[in-house]
Amino acid sequence: MTATAEAARSAGQYVLMLSCPDTPGIVYAVAGFLVDRQCTIVQSQQFDDPDSRTFFMRVQFTHVDGEALSVPDLRHDFEQVASRFGMTWRLGDAAARQRVLIMVSKFGHCLNDLLYRNSVGELNIDIAGVVSNHPDLAMLADNYSVPFTHIPVTPDTKPEAEARLMEIVETEQVDLVVLARYMQILSEDLCKRLEGRAINIHHSMLPSFKGARPYQQAYDRGVKVVGATAHYVTADLDEGPIIEQQIMRVDHSISADEFVARGRETECRALARAVRWHTENRVALNGHKTVVLH
Repeated sequence: MTATAEAARSAGQYVLMLSCPDTPGIVYAVAGFLVDRQCTIVQSQQFDDPDSRTFFMRVQFTHVDGEALSVPDLRHDFEQVASRFGMTWRLGDAAARQRVLIMVSKFGHCLNDLLYRNSVGELNIDIAGVVSNHPDLAMLADNYSVPFTHIPVTPDTKPEAEARLMEIVETEQVDLVVLARYMQILSEDLCKRLEGRAINIHHSMLPSFKGARPYQQAYDRGVKVVGATAHYVTADLDEGPIIEQQIMRVDHSISADEFVARGRETECRALARAVRWHTENRVALNGHKTVVLH
């Protein structure tokens, strides 16, 4: 089912995502809250992490008569339940489209994949714009009628460039920033400001290959598996909480160009899934890890 079809089916439905210290009575309290408001549960997923002793739950619900509910009122009323259990939580319309800003440099495969998937209804997002430190992909964004902003970055202009980026994030009311092969390291301050709402993609191969042309390095070493990791952005480069990973087997028979193409395919798939799950409110932080409830 496409995200558009899922959104249509979810019209009149709401999502509650929560995490809190594990203790008896959480499910009972949530169910009681919904029953008191004449709501019925459409989907429910939960996970109890024995290591962190944290409980995670995602509930999708609707009014029994299909009546529209006031999200602000629901949030206000649920605050009492949340406070009692020390919950970290969010509650919203299941069909709501998050506003996404995509950042990219010169490699356009992940950008093109996200733009295409959204255009055919596989993602339920509004793309507020594309920001790049190079002008090369302006035409690609224009093909999808998405605003493109070129913000050059040099060591001397980096603070001004990041200030301009945050201006766009705030002006466009961006919910999520996606680094779709944006080849610039974000400052620690910017990482903190975007904490929990910025996703990055990078290759993941063993042995680890860093620096220039990592796929060529891996090809030269005869790597048998290529992959990609989508994760939240933190000040620790490429070490943020992992949301999704994809792998693909390779062997000696393929060319260097085919090797790179398969690696880029895994990047596209991992990033698209991470964006979809985040924007559907299915991802919760669990220390340095994530819990994805689907």
